[in-house]
Parts: sequence; C-alpha cells; structure tokens
Amino acid sequence: MTVIDQAGNIRDGEELDATKIETFVKQHIDDLSGEINITQFPGGASNLTYALSFDNKDLILRRPPFGTIAKSAHDMGREYRVMNQLKPHYPYVPNMIAFCEDSAVIGCDFYLMERLVGIIPRSELPKDLPLNKEQITDLCTNVVDKLIELHQVNYDAAGLSDLGKGEGYIPRQIEGWSKRYRNAKTDNVPDFEKVMDWLHNNMPEQVKVCVIHNDFRFDNVVLNPENPTEVTGVLDWEMATLGDPLMDLGNSLAYWIQADDDPVMQMTRRQPTHLDGMMTRDEVVDYYCKKMNINCEDFTFYRIYGLFRLAGIIQQIYYRFHHGQTKDKRFASFFMMVAHLEKLCLGIIDD
Repeated sequence: MTVIDQAGNIRDGEELDATKIETFVKQHIDDLSGEINITQFPGGASNLTYALSFDNKDLILRRPPFGTIAKSAHDMGREYRVMNQLKPHYPYVPNMIAFCEDSAVIGCDFYLMERLVGIIPRSELPKDLPLNKEQITDLCTNVVDKLIELHQVNYDAAGLSDLGKGEGYIPRQIEGWSKRYRNAKTDNVPDFEKVMDWLHNNMPEQVKVCVIHNDFRFDNVVLNPENPTEVTGVLDWEMATLGDPLMDLGNSLAYWIQADDDPVMQMTRRQPTHLDGMMTRDEVVDYYCKKMNINCEDFTFYRIYGLFRLAGIIQQIYYRFHHGQTKDKRFASFFMMVAHLEKLCLGIIDD
C-alpha cells in the first residue's frame, strides 16, 4: 500500500557506513539474507531514524544527530532501556534488538529495533487514505487514549522508578528550559524573559507522578494499514521520564494546530489535527482530564509551558544550524518560528 510510511534518500551529511553496520547487525541476527540497503525516514530533527533492509527482514536504526551535542540530551542507551523495560507494560513500543556503544562502528552510540510497518500520520494524511469525519474522530480519540494509557502505566512494575526524579518536576522543567533557551539564544531571536518570568511565578502543584513521553504527537504513532484509526505503535522515546502528566499533555498540545489557528501556525503544522472531526485543544483537555479523573480548572500554565518548551527545542536545533554544525536546510528558518511562539505566549499571558 502506498499509504505505508517509507524511508527515502539519506540526507547530505548524514550517511552511514553500510559495511560496518551490516557486520554489527549480523552479530545479533542469524538468519539474514541478502545485502543491506540503508535509507532514511524524512522526520527527525533530533535523533535520526534509518531503515535497514535485507531480503528477509526490515530493521530500524536510531542514532543521535550529527554535530556537537550533549550526550545527556541524546542518550541512546537510556532510550533503548526505557523502551525495552516499557514494552511488557505498554505494548505499543517496538521490540528492541541490540544497543551499540562501540564508537568504532559509526562513531556514536546507536540501537536497533524492529520496524513497525504502518501509516505515520504526518502533516497531511496520505492521499490514498480517505477517512470520513467519523473516522477522523475515532483516530483522534484513539491517539489521545494512548497517551492516557501511558500515564496509567505502573512505573514501579516496569522497573522504571529510577527513570527520573518524579516529584518537583514542574520547577525543574521551568528552570531547565529557561537555562537551555538562554544558552541556545542567537542574536536573531527574542529573549523570552517575560514568558520565563510568568512561568516561574505561576507554577501549579504537581498532580501526580507517572511515565511521560515528552514528545507525544501524531507523527510519532504508527497506524494499522488495514484499520487506519487503530494505533499499533508509539515511537521516539528519547525524552521519556517520570513527571507530571499535565505537563506532558501541554507538550503535546503545543504541536496541536487546529483549523482556526493563524496562518503562521498552519505553515508549521506537522500533524493532521486541522481536519474536520479532530478535537480542538480545549476538547482534548476536557476529554483527557475526565478519563484521568484530574481536576484542572485552568490549563493556561501548561499551554504556555508547552509553547515555550517547543521554542526551546526549535532554538536548540537552530543553534546547531546557525553555527554550522548541521547542513540540514530544513532548519534555516527556525528562528522565525521561535519569534512567533514568543508572540503566542505573550498573547495568552496578556489575555
């Protein structure tokens, strides 16, 4: 089916050594036939995702981005462990195969996992996937339900009680992202100081401690090609930790561009949340809180936090481009998005 997500050409400067990778893979999987073919998935502004295809098996390789990076921000061993521990308790995680910390292979840590074949709902649904309004609503509900299921996982039973500090998550995030934004600031972006001050002065109490994904979006889920409203996989666990579930929801809704958002936000949309049948952000909050039995009378803090954190992520990526640490031209205009996110945050604060 043409709707199944496919890898394509490898971006300039992000090539891998096929011979060394094939040798490593065959040390962990015995029954492979044919020569390796490496392609790259189009997403990935942070950790990079490659498809490794043999005649009889398809695998996924995940590695950090190229350029100067802090290992703590792209800890492949941690991501591998989180997914491996979570799999028995949250079945939407892919099966893990092997972790490599030998820099002689490709110059960095990486891991291998099974490939979940299916549909990735990116900015537009595939043209060969006509869903009606009712199906769009089912898809939307099923995606939000997977976040709710994650937040209900028993992290002690999963052996993940040491994944993060848990308590005190909110102040750590505000302090941490404020520091990271200031460190990554370039001359062509706003300082966000008013937003950071507002967040510091309006922190709510933490509602609970749970496993949070920290990057839960439509383009990080896999849909069943035979039933495209069914979620069969959740990907990209590099930022998972123990934290506050409403902070995780705020992160997700920062990417939730709905039909009535301004034209600039529409241009940056990365998931099909604008379609007729999708919930609005407010409807998502109401649905989520009802199913989680959480009383949240005002989501404003989490909304602003999500937008500010997104600005911090984008600015960190742009910083690498600005200083010539990556050649990826997708990042050239990221500074304009950072400025628009500050404008959105200030607008919400003023209201």
